Amino acid sequence: MKFRVLILLFLTLFLSGCIGVSSKGIFGTGVSVALDPRSLGTQIDDSIMQKNLSAKLVLMDKKYFLSLKSKVLDGRIFLTGKVDNPEEKLKITKLAWETEGARSVRNDIKIKEKFNFQQSAKDILITSQLRTALILSKEIKATNYQIDTYKKKIYVYGIALTPEEKELVVKEAKEILDVEDVVASILIVDDLRIQKN
Repeated sequence: MKFRVLILLFLTLFLSGCIGVSSKGIFGTGVSVALDPRSLGTQIDDSIMQKNLSAKLVLMDKKYFLSLKSKVLDGRIFLTGKVDNPEEKLKITKLAWETEGARSVRNDIKIKEKFNFQQSAKDILITSQLRTALILSKEIKATNYQIDTYKKKIYVYGIALTPEEKELVVKEAKEILDVEDVVASILIVDDLRIQKN
């Protein structure tokens, strides 16, 4: 009997040593830590960011526990799910950008309500005009910004390389025809916890 227990214990230890450590239970990513290209420290940081963001979303509204999903990879936040209106989507995007260590936010949250076609077309035009202005500007790294427009109100989220770039982005947004307000949630790269080396 003791011999069987020892063999079972030995086999368990031997086999568990041959298997890559899964991060599903600990970090919730479902990727083998051994195969993940991120460093273990980055994986832990991403997991902490994801848990913090999920907790903040649930504190904002309990319905987000089931209706929204978030994923963090190397400081980049990805959001999916459905919300009732554009204001909720924008608040969630802002909350994600305010998560310490966020390098970028990809918001693929869908809105359940139906839009007024004329207003929606105007908002798309405003967003397109600002996106074009940022791309054409040599002083602005346009890929660092996400732009949402709702009812002639521009919401800009992103990371500026310098305070001057941040001011320039806001200035460009205010110069767009028919814009009523600009809400900028722009971080300066030096203020980020996780930076690209």
